[in-house]
Amino acid sequence: MTKAHCISSSVKQNKQLSLVFTPAAVHQNTAACFAPRVLSVKMYTAKKKIQKDHDAEPTEFEETVAQAFFDLENTNQELKSDLKDLYINQAVQMDVAGNRKAIVIYVPFRLRKAYGKVHVRLVRELEKKFSGKDVILIATRRIVRPPKKGSAVQRPRTRTLTAVHDAVLEDMVFPAQIVGKRVRYRLDGSKIVKIFLDPKERNNTEYKLETFSGVYRKITGKDVVFEFPITDA
Repeated sequence: MTKAHCISSSVKQNKQLSLVFTPAAVHQNTAACFAPRVLSVKMYTAKKKIQKDHDAEPTEFEETVAQAFFDLENTNQELKSDLKDLYINQAVQMDVAGNRKAIVIYVPFRLRKAYGKVHVRLVRELEKKFSGKDVILIATRRIVRPPKKGSAVQRPRTRTLTAVHDAVLEDMVFPAQIVGKRVRYRLDGSKIVKIFLDPKERNNTEYKLETFSGVYRKITGKDVVFEFPITDA
């Protein structure tokens, strides 16, 4: 709808209702006509921050996360240049330990290093926007099934179930590094893995330890406990 059409409609409506035609009435109707367009353009621009497989439509929640990325790019001078070429593939909200909620954001595998440069600052700002929720970034990876017996096709080691699960573990705790693992077997035969993180990143990760466990269980079905190694005083 054009500006002229909006004004014309306003005049016509005022004549039909025998109301007095004033510039204020035109302004009010014009603003109403253009407001949805401004909003739609903004949402269209924000959608550029999410690219899903097979051109699938993002969910309402994913659009909210994409909008948060778009807003940070345009309002946060510290992140503006770094976020310009970054986008996401998927965003999921999960219920984890207690009443805590986590937002798991999947980012393109080829952009994982670029995300690594801004990880701490980006997560900090996103957790401000999504108050009370822990934000976790994970690179998008695909698991390839084992080739059929006798097949000449070889599966890359990075695409095996074990390799992908280990990579998810490393992405999840970033910027902390994994410095040790310990496996403990329960009486029923099941096992639980204890992961030790580098204490240097305690301030950036300690508040998320239970969230890490909950998210990893939902993604992989495996029980993992995260701790920092005990050091001698």
